[in-house]
Parts: sequence; C-alpha cells; structure tokens
Amino acid sequence: MLSLRNGRLHSVVGLLHPIGALTAGFFADLIGRKKTIIAVLALSFGSVTMEVVSTTNPLFFAGKMVNGIAVGVLAAVCPTYIGELTPLALRGLFTCLMALAYTVGPFTAALILNSTGTVETRWAYRAVFCSQYGFSGIAALFVFFMPESPWWLCSKGNEEKAIRSLSRLGYNKDSEGPKRLAVIKLTLDQVRKETEGASYLECFRKSNLRRTIISIAPLSIQALSGVIFIAGYSTYYAQLAGFSTKTSFQLFIGLQVVSVTGNVVSWSLIDLVGRRNLTLWGLAFLTVVLMLAGGTATAGSVPSIKACLGFMIIYGFVYNMTIGSTAYTILTENATSRLRVKTIAIGVALQNTWYTVLSLVLPYLFNPDKANLGAKISFIFGGMAVLCLIYIYFYQPETTGRSYEELDELYMKKVPAREFKAFVTDAEKQGQEASKKTHT
Repeated sequence: MLSLRNGRLHSVVGLLHPIGALTAGFFADLIGRKKTIIAVLALSFGSVTMEVVSTTNPLFFAGKMVNGIAVGVLAAVCPTYIGELTPLALRGLFTCLMALAYTVGPFTAALILNSTGTVETRWAYRAVFCSQYGFSGIAALFVFFMPESPWWLCSKGNEEKAIRSLSRLGYNKDSEGPKRLAVIKLTLDQVRKETEGASYLECFRKSNLRRTIISIAPLSIQALSGVIFIAGYSTYYAQLAGFSTKTSFQLFIGLQVVSVTGNVVSWSLIDLVGRRNLTLWGLAFLTVVLMLAGGTATAGSVPSIKACLGFMIIYGFVYNMTIGSTAYTILTENATSRLRVKTIAIGVALQNTWYTVLSLVLPYLFNPDKANLGAKISFIFGGMAVLCLIYIYFYQPETTGRSYEELDELYMKKVPAREFKAFVTDAEKQGQEASKKTHT
C-alpha cells in the first residue's frame, strides 16, 4: 500500500513537470532565460516553505505541485541556457554536468534520511524539505551575476546587449565579440529560412521534425530503460528481500555514490568516446545488466537476490556514465537554434510523462499483493532497451566537435545520421582553405 501511495504521489507531482516545462518555452522566449530562472527560483522558495510549514495535506500537496511546476521550468530553461553560453570545447562537459544535479539531489536526500530516519518528530521528513533551501540558495547567490544568453538577445534584436554579454563570456579581444555575434546572426538567419515561426508546432514541421525526434529521444530512452525502477525501488526491494531498514538505506546511499561517480567519469568520455558511441554501447551494457538482474531475481534465493541488488548498483554507475549524461548533451546540441528552448521543453515534458505513467504502473507490477514480479520487471525494461538500441544504431548521429553552425548545415542538407561524423561541411572547407593560405 505504501508503494502504491508513493506511486500516486509521484504521478500527481510528475504531471506538473510537463506543464512547467512547456510553460518554460513561452516565458524563456518572451522575457529571456535569466529572468525566467530568477522568477522560478523565487517560486521555488515559496513552494518549499509551503512544504516545510505544512501540517495539513492540502497545504503540503499545494507546495509539492507548485514546486513541480518550478522544477519543470528549470529542467527546460537551464539546458537551453548552458547550451547557448558554453563554448564548443566545453559543451560536452557542461551539458554532462546537468545530469549531476539528478544524482547529487537524491544523494543528499539519502544522507539526510539516513540520519533522521529514526527521529520521531516532524523534522524526520522536514529536514529533507529544508535541504531544498540549500540548492535554491546557492543558485540565488549566483543567478544575478549570470549574463543573459547572447543568442536570445540577438534573436530579439538587442545587439548591443548581446555584445556586452559576449564580452562577459570572454569574447573581448581583437573584435571577438562582434565576430561571434555575426556568426550567431548568420545561424539564426539561416534557421529562419527553414522555419516559419518559433511556436511549438514549428518543432514538428519540415526538417525540424527530424531534429526534434533526435533531440528528445534519448530522454525518453532514459525512462524506458528502467532508471525509475532502479532508482525508486532498490530500497523497497532490499527490504522485501529481508534486509533491515538501516541496511537498505545504506545500499541506497551506495547506489547514489556510484551514480555520482559515474557522472564524473562521463565528463572525459563524452568527448573522447563521442555522444553516439557512449550512448549506444552504454545502453547495450545496461540491457545486459537488466537481463541479468531479471534472471537472478527469478531464482528467488537469498544469494541471487543479493546478486540482483549488485546488478542494480552496477546499473546506477553505467547509466550515469553513459545515457544518463549524454542525453542532455544530445538534447542541447541537436535542437534547432531558434527552437532550442521549446524542443528541450518538449523533451522534458515527454520524459516526465513517461515517468508519470511508470509511477502509476510499477507498483501494480512489483508488489507482492499484485502481479508480484519484483525485480523480474527488469526483463520488461530490458526488452524496451533492445528496441531503443535499434533506434540509436540507425538514427542517432554523432555530433561531437560540431559547432551549431555545422549542425544546422548537416540537417539542412539532410545528411544521413551515420554519415554525420565523416561529412565535411562548408565551414570546415573554409577553415581548411584559410589554413592552407596561412601556410603558403
């Protein structure tokens, strides 16, 4: 019953994430990335306060729902902002860092719950809610010093402000700012020829449809490859297997530690191995792990159950080292420049829709008094992972080392996904010609 109630709670809150994400696309294009983040941080402080002081269910749920909207907005705007400000050489690293937020949060919550789990006052759960002040507070300290996105400023015709923003980002020598602004303007002008507007519908028209699918697919694959089961049910499964509450929480903390470690490892692999290869081979490994976890769960003995929990921990490491991180890089890089925030919003909304559905369904599949599948659910996610592997192999392009200008050209010329890596763009040809002239 507890698992069912938790599933329903996560489902209700999860429904607000897509709403927040889709709302983000409108406000981020209307008032800018920075102002949207500031407004949502203020909203987050208010919603967390509602959770902390609540003594009734209506106030608590109201706080959770408002915070769900705030999280949805941030999940869409922050990747957009990072993608538009980060230079090419650091784009892989910084977009992987976005995934770190999804590991540090649960890790912090696990540490707090491990310390307050035996407390018999309201602070046993309030302490976790208060920790959200820490994350929002750190963000609030820095947000006012953040420059606005030069891409957004340029799209609005504010070229002087865009130059100042670029100067703050390091483009302040030898006319670097104006040169970079000229490239941004050229890219936006080329994209405008391919798009009739900047609405959500535009994401599904003409060549944008292909870019939208390629951008958002990895986020959906994250959900379909079983991360919600591994992250949300490992502790519950350990308890059903006979482990004490204390030991179960320690296993959960261990899972969060290896998840954070996996993300850190991805920082170097994302450029070294490449987006496509790291996603493809990572998901292939996860598929094997899921099948092994399901197989050990089928045996039902204590040693096999322990082995299954071990596979869950391995899953946490490999997932965060591969598709858990690369999905955000792929999402940010492949979206059309003019429609980036809206494409990301669609991806986040679709992913959270999957999570909402799975949160409702999984308790009925997992619980002993229902379908009683337990960790044999891994077979279901393993099967879906196989289908996702087929998609990645044939349709996911390699974008490592490609500038936004090059990516726009590749998509406009309808280059097949598996030819992205070897294709020589006009920008590369011009660079090669300029290099030859320099050396002659």
